[in-house]
Amino acid sequence: MSEVVELEIPARPEFVALARLVVSAMAATDAALSDDQVDDLKIAVSEACTNAIEAHGAVGADVGVRLRCWSDERGLRVSIEDRGPGFDPSILPEHPPPTDPDRLKFERGLGIPLIRALVDEVEIASSGEGTEVRLAMWHATNGRH
Repeated sequence: MSEVVELEIPARPEFVALARLVVSAMAATDAALSDDQVDDLKIAVSEACTNAIEAHGAVGADVGVRLRCWSDERGLRVSIEDRGPGFDPSILPEHPPPTDPDRLKFERGLGIPLIRALVDEVEIASSGEGTEVRLAMWHATNGRH
């Protein structure tokens, strides 16, 4: 049976490091994930938590950001939930490739593309009541890594 760690952090930037620590601790129990995979997952979690914190600030939500982390036979999974205004992930603008000089014109909005590049699976469920971002990093035998 898989262990699940759940944590609600205050919607403040200084608590993003705590979310990364939770992911590190869970990853330490999974020898099938490489250090590079764990580092990539921690960056993706940081981006998702930062987005969730900003969403809370947009509506003045006083509840925390919920983080859930668990492993299964395929790999490590993380869920980040906020109670912000939500957004439509299907209408995110396309960004030029990193090597394109026009990429420098984009100061914001790179978090979701970065998350998608770092982890093996991303699901975003969003409504007017909040957003849940689900991330997965698969063992080398199960995914792209």
